[in-house]
Amino acid sequence: MSNEPPEHLHLLSSFELGWDSLNLIYELEPADEMPESDFGKHLIVIAENDFRASYMLDGCWQNIDYAKGDISIIPATRTFPRTQIDREVPLIELFLEPFVLTRTAGEYIDIDNIELVTHLQINDPLIRHMGLALKQELETPNGDSFFYAESMAIALSAHLLKRYCSRPVQSQEYIGTLAKYKLKETVDYIHENLDKKLTLSEIAVAINMSPHYFATLFKQSTGITPHQYVVRCRIEKAKKLLSKKELSLVEICQQVGFESQSHFTRVFRQHTTKTPKAYRDAIF
Repeated sequence: MSNEPPEHLHLLSSFELGWDSLNLIYELEPADEMPESDFGKHLIVIAENDFRASYMLDGCWQNIDYAKGDISIIPATRTFPRTQIDREVPLIELFLEPFVLTRTAGEYIDIDNIELVTHLQINDPLIRHMGLALKQELETPNGDSFFYAESMAIALSAHLLKRYCSRPVQSQEYIGTLAKYKLKETVDYIHENLDKKLTLSEIAVAINMSPHYFATLFKQSTGITPHQYVVRCRIEKAKKLLSKKELSLVEICQQVGFESQSHFTRVFRQHTTKTPKAYRDAIF
C-alpha cells in the first residue's frame, strides 16, 4: 500500500498568468488528511459541494459540516490547521496578498490594530460571487485578466475589512466623481498605454490617487469600471487599426495589448459579434 498522499487535482490555476494581487486555484480536494500549513497569504476557501472537515484545534478534533457555498477565511498571519476531509470535494481557493488588504485599509479613517480574523465557516454570497466570477475569468482568460483580478482583489479587501476584521471598520463614503482634469488625465494615460500591461494600481498612481478611491470615483464618473473602460478602448483602437491594410492581425493584437491572437479574437467577437478578420473583410 502506497504512503503517498492522494493527488490534489488542480482544474484551474491563475499562478501561471501573472496575477500578483489575488490568485485562484480550483481543485478537487481528495478525501485525505492535510498537515498544518503556512501560506503567507490570506486564504479564502469556498466549498462547491457538501463535505465534512475535521480540524485539529487545541489538541482536539473539531468537526464542521460544510454545505455548497460555505466559506472559510484563514489570515496570512495564522497557520492553516491540520485537517481531515471526509470525501472528494471541489473547492475554490482564493489567495489574497497581504499588501492589498493593508493598502486598502490605509483608505479607512481608523486602522490601528486592525487585523483579519479566522472564520472557519461563514456564508457570504458576495464572496462566493467574487470567487465564481474569478473562476469564470480564469476559464476564458484574456489579456486583461490580471487587471480584472487586481480590481477584484481591491473590492474583496474592502469587503473583508468591513465584515471580518478584529473590530468594526468604518469606511469612508466616496461621494461625487473625478474632477474633469483627473478624468482627462486618466483617459489620456490609458490611451497612451494600451499596448502595455496596464494595471489598476499604475493608473491610480499616475493620477496620484489610491486604487480603491480611484476605482470608485471612476465608476461613479463613467458608469463603468476601469477594467471595462480599458477593454472598450482596446476594442475601439483595434477597429481603427483593422481599417489599415498594411497591419497584420498579429501586429494589431500587440498594439492593443492582448497577450495572444486567440484572446484578441475572442474578446473582439464578444464586443462586435465578428472576428477581427471578418470585421476587416467587411470593410474592404
